Amino acid sequence: MIGRRALAAMLAAPHLACAQEAFPSRPLQVVNPYPAGGATDLMARALAAGLQARLGQPVVVVNRDGAAGAVGTLGVARAAADGYTLAFVPALVLSVLPVTQPNSGLRPDSLRPVCQMFANAQAIAVRADSPLRGLADLVAAARAAPGAVTYGSLGIASIPHLAILQWARAARIEMTHVPYRGDGAVMTDALAGRIDFAAIVLGSASGRTDMRLLAVFDTARNPAFPEVPTAAEQGFDVAPTSFGGLMAPAGTPAERVALLEAACAAVAAEEGYRAAARRALQPDAYHAGAAAFAARLARDVAEKAELLRAIEPAR
Repeated sequence: MIGRRALAAMLAAPHLACAQEAFPSRPLQVVNPYPAGGATDLMARALAAGLQARLGQPVVVVNRDGAAGAVGTLGVARAAADGYTLAFVPALVLSVLPVTQPNSGLRPDSLRPVCQMFANAQAIAVRADSPLRGLADLVAAARAAPGAVTYGSLGIASIPHLAILQWARAARIEMTHVPYRGDGAVMTDALAGRIDFAAIVLGSASGRTDMRLLAVFDTARNPAFPEVPTAAEQGFDVAPTSFGGLMAPAGTPAERVALLEAACAAVAAEEGYRAAARRALQPDAYHAGAAAFAARLARDVAEKAELLRAIEPAR
C-alpha cells in the first residue's frame, strides 16, 4: 500500500516538473493581429528572427487579423499564460479597442507588456500626380464640398484614423472615411483614384516613388522625408502617437516575462533589427523595457479615453 506522503509526492510531481521546466523548451508563436506586409509586420518578423537566435527555439509570426486587431489580440489574451503565445501589437489594442469595441472582451489589463519595439509616425499620402500639395489644399477641397473628400485608413479607430479625425476637427472640415484592413490596400485604392488620400503609418511609405506625402503627424520632420512638413508646421498641432511591441497574456509568470524582456533588449541593439527599424522609419528611441512600456501604455490609455470622448460625435 502506498503511504500518504508517497502518494502526495506522486501527485505533486507533474506540477513540480512543470514549474521547473526550462523556458522556452518548445516553439513560440508571435501573433500580429493585422495582415502581412504592413510596417508592424516587418518589425514583428525582424524581432522573431532575433528572438529565435537568442532563445534557441523557433519563433513563428502568425497574422490573425479581424475587427481592427481585436480578434488576434483577444486570442493571445485568452491563451495559456506560459510565455509561448505572444502578441506584437500597437498600444491601441488596449487603449482604444476596449472603448470602441466594449463587447470585444478586451480590457486595458488584458495583456502584460514585455518590451516596446516600435514607435510610428502617421502621414497623409496621395498619388504622385495628385493636385493636392499640402493640408491647405485638402482643407479647401473639403470646405468646397463637405463630405465629398474621401480617405482610407487601416481601420476604424486605428491611429491613422484618429489622427485624421483629430486634424479634421481642428480644421473644422468634414470628410468621408473608408476603412480597410491594412495600409497596402489603402494605398492601392489611393493610387487607383478610388479615394482622395491615404492616412497611413509613415513606415508604409518607405521606398515608394508612386506616392507623395502631404504631411507627417509627429513632433518633428522625419529624417527619411526631410522635405515633408509636419501637420504642426502647416498650422495644426496634431500628432497622435502610435507605439507598441511585444506583450504576453496577463498572467504570464514574471520570470518568463523578464527572460523575454532581456532577449528583446539584446535583439533591439542588433544590426538585423536596427536595419528593419531604419526601413520602417523608426526613431532612434524605438525600444523600452517592460516597466517603461507599461508606464507609457497607462498614459496612452488615459489620453485615448479623453480623445475618443472628444471625437465621439465624429465617429
